Amino acid sequence: MANKQLFASMIAKFMPDTRNHEGAPAYSYGPEHKLAQLAATGTLNDGFYGTAEAQLAEVLAVAATVDPLFVAKAAVYARTKGVMKDMPALLAAWLTVADPDLSVAVFRRVIDNGRMLRTFVQIMRSGVVGRTSLGTRPKRLVKQWLEQASMAQLMRTATGKDPSLADIVKMVHPKPVDAGARAFYGWLIGKPYDVAALPAEIAAFEAWKRDRALPLPPVPFEWLTAEPLTAHQWAEVADRMGWQALRMNLNTLARHGAFAVEGLAERVAARLADAEAIAKARVLPYQLMAARGMVGEGVPPVVVAALETALELSLASVPLLPGRVVVCPDVSGSMASPVTGYRKGATTAVRCIDVAALVAAAVMRRNPGALVLPFETKVVPLDLDPRAPVSANAAKLAAIGGGGTTVSAPLAWVNGQRAVADLVIIVSDNQSWVDARRHGATATMREWDQLKRRCPRAKLVCIDLQPYGTTQALERPDILNVGGFSDAVFETLARFAAGAASRDWVAEVSATVV
Repeated sequence: MANKQLFASMIAKFMPDTRNHEGAPAYSYGPEHKLAQLAATGTLNDGFYGTAEAQLAEVLAVAATVDPLFVAKAAVYARTKGVMKDMPALLAAWLTVADPDLSVAVFRRVIDNGRMLRTFVQIMRSGVVGRTSLGTRPKRLVKQWLEQASMAQLMRTATGKDPSLADIVKMVHPKPVDAGARAFYGWLIGKPYDVAALPAEIAAFEAWKRDRALPLPPVPFEWLTAEPLTAHQWAEVADRMGWQALRMNLNTLARHGAFAVEGLAERVAARLADAEAIAKARVLPYQLMAARGMVGEGVPPVVVAALETALELSLASVPLLPGRVVVCPDVSGSMASPVTGYRKGATTAVRCIDVAALVAAAVMRRNPGALVLPFETKVVPLDLDPRAPVSANAAKLAAIGGGGTTVSAPLAWVNGQRAVADLVIIVSDNQSWVDARRHGATATMREWDQLKRRCPRAKLVCIDLQPYGTTQALERPDILNVGGFSDAVFETLARFAAGAASRDWVAEVSATVV
């Protein structure tokens, strides 16, 4: 006779143990998995189902339940692999209270530029990690960072406020390493300084402010754009910008009349569409979709077309996926929310549905035989041409939007058609509710297990664009839950599909060296 206790425990493993934000049954993540996802993908902005304050509280609460060493690894992973900003700075600040010794190593890995330094100081002073001042050790770390920074780094750090570099210098009183640094600090905080020792770039900047007929000085372009400039000067600033800065400031250039200067639009377009420059800047599809989505009416068509070209060229970085691939973009109503949440004055124009559409279109371009199944409460039929521009296919998918969420719908369709699948990719906000069941496993798990009986080697990836700590599919060797989105997700898909380094979030973070 079967061991009833053992049988019951096996069933319990597949039973949902929580509810999602729609009140439907779901599976919760363990604290380490939840922290890893939030650290690597959380934006601390308001999402469709949750607020920035709630996400902040959740991160701090989860951090308190795991080993500080894992928190340290999550902070380093989030910065070095996820290229995140606020989350790693928050965890580095939290460690100054939870494990001051460990915080030293994390600070040195995570606070790698002036923007991160300002973010760290801002978080420390806010009181969210349990203190409202820097404290002895954090103060020493910030002071050492400033004393070891080059003049070029200090000048870049002087761009930005809340706190400004001047505020930080007044807090920690760094020791100038030479006469130039001493003069720079005096200039920065409005104290007397040796004019003759002032770095040449800053001396030129001060001279230019007194006489605008002089050439533009070689200082960070943000310093110049804070001053009144002519259209021709704005055009000169555009020519000096790096590739990434250029794509991010197209609307600013248009607003100040720079594109009216003869030849600038063509020069900008040529730079944006330069394949070598795109490869050097490591530009990836999502960044270009974001840039394209934010372009205003004043940006010339030739520049907009260059962004489209750049998007197509960036697809070379999207890996091929082995076998029969099925991509399932969620096109339900909640997917119309901004992918990084709402933030007053800084809400991205890129919606969750746009990212889902991008994943589908990009995978289809690199894998022409891929099957695309948009879904809401059911699969929505749509003909897409894999040879069409990615932006065109993405726009078609994004135009479907509306309805409730049934994450199991595309799996049920595949099962109904008895279709073969080696890799299924579901891109959603994961808040399934239409297919909620009163008892037993989620509908997604039931459909997946049915698919696995037909396709034993199949793998499932659930990309949760706004991770709220629950999933419709249990984490196991054939299922990978990815929280949030960056262009690194494409590499994760390829590794998982190929069976190499098929690790979950906890394993990825745990392997990080602090």
